[in-house]
Amino acid sequence: MHLNLFAFAAGHHAGAWRTPDSSVDRLGEIAYWEELARTAERGLFDAIFLADGQAAGLGGIGSGPVWFLEPITTLTALAQATEHIGLVTTVSSTFWHPFHAARLIGSLDHISGGRAGINVVTSMTDAEAQNHNMTELPEHTERYAKAAEFIEVLQKLWDSWPMEAITADRAGIYTEQAQLKFLDHRGRWFEVAGPLNLPQPPQGRPVLFQAGASEPGRDLAARHAEGIYAVAWDLDMAREYRLDIRSRAVALGRDPDQIAVMPGLVTYIGDTVEQAKEKQRELNSYLPIADSLRQLAFFVGCDTSDWVLDEPVPQLPPLADFTGPKGRYATILRIIDSAQPTVRELLGLLAAGGGHATFIGTPEMIADEIERWIKGGGADGFNLMPPTLPGGIEDFVDLVVPELQQRGLFRTSYEGTTLRSHLGLPQYLNIN
Repeated sequence: MHLNLFAFAAGHHAGAWRTPDSSVDRLGEIAYWEELARTAERGLFDAIFLADGQAAGLGGIGSGPVWFLEPITTLTALAQATEHIGLVTTVSSTFWHPFHAARLIGSLDHISGGRAGINVVTSMTDAEAQNHNMTELPEHTERYAKAAEFIEVLQKLWDSWPMEAITADRAGIYTEQAQLKFLDHRGRWFEVAGPLNLPQPPQGRPVLFQAGASEPGRDLAARHAEGIYAVAWDLDMAREYRLDIRSRAVALGRDPDQIAVMPGLVTYIGDTVEQAKEKQRELNSYLPIADSLRQLAFFVGCDTSDWVLDEPVPQLPPLADFTGPKGRYATILRIIDSAQPTVRELLGLLAAGGGHATFIGTPEMIADEIERWIKGGGADGFNLMPPTLPGGIEDFVDLVVPELQQRGLFRTSYEGTTLRSHLGLPQYLNIN
């Protein structure tokens, strides 16, 4: 199985930064992120992942940290502080140009010796668009069509300057220019002549991740993704998504075993079940209710300010009628249907990870549930979203990873040096 650390602020729980021993004062210190990466590497994780957003988040940032250091800059520093762990960042195809992205991620791959990955997203808010010469985001289907072209150009750029073209012949020839490839790409959104002004990265192509759950998102993932950060509240939901992605991939002529589906996972770990639940209760006591309701309003597409905390969640429209981010909305509907929570209980369940799978218990119980999902066809691994950092990742590495290793579910050493090798993916070298 595969494990990925999704490192975010002081932890994924909205109240984590308010606890007395939180890491909130260290978010601008590169040493903090280096420690997280080294802990995950000590746990033999495949990669550390940094998400990104293109707006400060006015209306919510006053109640908790969101973005701080720019991810690619941060991961470049982490490359020097680690030896094996993969380094994955989010890039928005809605706002970025593929030449710029190919150069930056390709450089990260060179600097890290082949450990870079890119999570291509289409972004979610008009506030982000307004920082990029737009008044609002393009329509959902249009954004995904642009993302497909973005990925196509990105990969062609990485292929355009083979490393073998560099001869460094001191008689006067550095590169055999005939081996370089002009793209002359003229698409709907991008015009790129090429080649890239960077030789092919060590992995050939850095690993491509995707996280869409909508129909266009699933199509894009099935066609291009090598790793998928999925959203699944329960095993049935996880299995349905993974089977759907794999069947779409087969229809496109791809080997489905070359796609690692990794649902997000929030864990509360204790010596006893009650101790683990107490950790969750304590964090929930720091939850900013008003801001949590506003965030929920964004994901459900309606005003939640008058919802009564200790009454059942009001009836919401069916998924087919929803026009916002469908993946998160589908998850919220699933939680409401399965748990029948009050509004207050729903906010607690969404507080860490926004509705991703949440396992609470002893290390053995967490490992039991992970094994059930892996063997039940719901996951190839997990994108770990610790409710607190660094405590959450330290608990998982020290207590759960040994359990997984004893069961033969997880590696006991790194067998390769690149992110592709960690994921069991082929190298993309010498592409014609």
